[in-house]
Parts: sequence; structure tokens; C-alpha cells
Amino acid sequence: MAIIVRLDRMLVERRMTLTQLSERVGITVPNLSILKNGHAKAVKLSTLDAICEALECQPGDLLEHI
Repeated sequence: MAIIVRLDRMLVERRMTLTQLSERVGITVPNLSILKNGHAKAVKLSTLDAICEALECQPGDLLEHI
């Protein structure tokens, strides 16, 4: 079982680049890239909240349990 991060899909749907998201949420591009590529070991709820607010989505839109 694994948790899959669907940040790349949400960025495409919102027509937003990783750089634009970085500027909106105040998280560096390299850290967002780690999350986007599924290499993050953990995600702070405040980070998830900021991303969801910027992308106007729910946490379930970004995370999928397989």
C-alpha cells in the first residue's frame, strides 16, 4: 500500500506551474518538487492546507491511497 501524490495532475488542471504555486504558498520549488515526485516522507498539515487553498481543492484531490 502507498500514498500517491497527485500534485502534478492538479497543477495541469489549474494551468499553474510549480513556480507559480511556490510563490503563492511560500514553499520552495525544490521542496514542492520533492512532494510532487512522491519522495516526501511527510507533509505538514499547514503545507497541505496552503496548497489546497492555492489550488482551490480538497486534500483528497491531491492524495490517493493505493
